[in-house]
Amino acid sequence: MSDDAPPTQHPADSPFHRRLPIGEVLDASAIADGLPWAFETVTMRPLEPMLVPEEPRAGELDPRECGHCGPSPHTIWHDDLWQVRAGWDVGGLPFIGGVAPREHWLLEDAPHDVLAALGPLLQRVSQAVKSVPGVARCHFGRWNDGSAHFHMWAMGRPAGMMQGRGAVLAFWDEILPPLPPEMASEHLRIVADALAAGGGEAFPYR
Repeated sequence: MSDDAPPTQHPADSPFHRRLPIGEVLDASAIADGLPWAFETVTMRPLEPMLVPEEPRAGELDPRECGHCGPSPHTIWHDDLWQVRAGWDVGGLPFIGGVAPREHWLLEDAPHDVLAALGPLLQRVSQAVKSVPGVARCHFGRWNDGSAHFHMWAMGRPAGMMQGRGAVLAFWDEILPPLPPEMASEHLRIVADALAAGGGEAFPYR
C-alpha cells in the first residue's frame, strides 16, 4: 500500500456505537411531533454503519485546497480578521451567508484575538441581515463537516414565517421559491453596506 492510499475504514467502536441498531429504519415521529409547524411526517433512511477514520474534509490535508482561504468574488465584506461570503447560489431565504476567519483556523486552534472579534461581528451580522426588507430574525448555525476551516452560517428568517423557527430554517432555503436575481443581489448589497458602515470593506474583490 502506498503512502498516498487512503486508510482502510472500519466500524467505529465505543460503548455509544455498540448500542446502535445499524441497518434499521428508526422511528422519526419525535421530530414531527416536536416540530409540528414544519413537518407532517419524517421518514429516515436506514441507519448506516459509522466508519472511521472519516474522510478528510476540504482543506484538512492541504490548507492550500481550502475554499475559504484566499480571495473570492463571493466575499461581500471583510476586515483584517473575518469575512462574510454569500451569493454563490440563490435559494429561497432572503439571505444566507457564511462567516469565517480570513486565515485557516479551526475553532479549536484559532488565536484568542480572532475569537474575541467574533462576538461583536455576529452582533453586526445579525443587525445587517435584519436590515433586509422582510427579515425578522438572523439565525446562526455551525456544522463544519464539509470544510476544515471554521465557519458559521447566517440565515435570515422571513417575518411571520413561524414554520421557519429553529433549526428547520436551513431546509427552507431549498424549498421556498428562489429569489429573483435582482432581489438576491440587492439583499447582498444591503448586508454588505450595513457591515461596512461599522468598519471593513464591502465587496473587496469586485
